[in-house]
Amino acid sequence: MIRLASTSQTRALLLKQFGIDFIQQSSDFDEDSIDIKDPKEFVYQATKGKFEAALQQYGVQDYPLLVADTVITANNQLLRKAKDEDDAYRILKLQSGSKVSIITCMIYKSNSKQIIDISYTDYQFRVFEQKDIENYIKSKEWIGKAGACMVEGFCQPYIESVHGLESTAMGLSVEKLLSFL
Repeated sequence: MIRLASTSQTRALLLKQFGIDFIQQSSDFDEDSIDIKDPKEFVYQATKGKFEAALQQYGVQDYPLLVADTVITANNQLLRKAKDEDDAYRILKLQSGSKVSIITCMIYKSNSKQIIDISYTDYQFRVFEQKDIENYIKSKEWIGKAGACMVEGFCQPYIESVHGLESTAMGLSVEKLLSFL
């Protein structure tokens, strides 16, 4: 059993799909306090901040602790969670027909070990259809998603090529975590 310090339903679903027993509890950390433009450094600092907050709140005596964060880049821009529909539209237009890198950092700590992993999954997307963008924005499924991106949903039919793990793109590199459990 592990403690997933995240409110992400997608991360919880990934753990369930891989048969990992967990409890899910959030911790408080303000990602907006991070003023870093480099995507790899940003995702590391966000994960580290979440980890430190969760470690202070829960410790690891009862259960090992798992935290993660994900960011997206397209056209050399760091794409975080969309603030509103206009921002989601802007972000999706940047991804349309572009190479998109999804970067996930995770930290796992038990009483006996700690791992930190930063993984990338790269997608080449075809141009998004305008009506599909509009329907996706109306659906509100993009809310809370890094870069408003759902490779398991909206973006899936537009994937031209992929390099990396789908779980990384969904917010948790579970295949890498399994080797430490």
